Amino acid sequence: MKPSRIVRETLDIALLNKRQGHKYEHGHAVVVSGGSGRTGASRLAARAALRIGAGAVTLAVPPAAQLEVSMHITALMQQRVSDADSLHGILADDRISSVCIGPALGVAALQGELLQAVLESKKPCVLDADALTILARNEPLKKLLGPHCVLTPHAGEFQRLFGRGTGDVPAADASDRKAQMCLASAQTAGAIVLYKGAITAIADPGGRVAVHHASGKRAAPWLATAGAGDVLAGMIAGLIARGIEPFVAAQYATWLHVEAALSFGPGLIAEDLTEELPRVFRELGC
Repeated sequence: MKPSRIVRETLDIALLNKRQGHKYEHGHAVVVSGGSGRTGASRLAARAALRIGAGAVTLAVPPAAQLEVSMHITALMQQRVSDADSLHGILADDRISSVCIGPALGVAALQGELLQAVLESKKPCVLDADALTILARNEPLKKLLGPHCVLTPHAGEFQRLFGRGTGDVPAADASDRKAQMCLASAQTAGAIVLYKGAITAIADPGGRVAVHHASGKRAAPWLATAGAGDVLAGMIAGLIARGIEPFVAAQYATWLHVEAALSFGPGLIAEDLTEELPRVFRELGC
């Protein structure tokens, strides 16, 4: 295994360009929301999916949270989801091209059923935050994973999912070691794993690995802010919705996530990442 580094020179910027066409030709992403008082994370993810070019994005919202969500969204759509059956119904729509689940979702039995519905749909999906906690506690759900799934754990979630971490690895060896651990975990899960951090490793079960270093000139310490990971999950889901294969979408989203943080600079909060994407795209010539 020779991990590749994710750098601008290796990215095909033309892949990010939008062709002419109606919105559903650019994909339709669904983001599953948490309940009342917990919708902010899913709204961050959904707006990121829309900003990165998905043609349409729908929030799947529990009944008690519908008014809360309605007061905060405009370009985003929402549909009522009271149980797993209603989510199954939404995901049966052939126009749905990706799903993001996990940000502030909750970890109760109902949320486990919602995650199961997403996995049973076989739609390309991004599993983040609470979805990873549910997955770590539920071995049968792990059997539903596949290379169409992207898992986005930080160090603690990675430890819970796979029982190992990089905390005791010398800094000089951290990049290669993290890449190796990420690849082993992707092969164990049968899914793509994006192991977040200042060094981000991305691996798929087929053996591909990429590593991004947010260090040196690309150091982005302001990304250590609540909601930044939710934005990244939404960016990945948005690129997948557009038809970019999940492993590649994870790479591009990782690079663009850091690029947006660098473009904005100090004082960054999660909302700023999505609003900075248009500037990043213009500078790339998209």
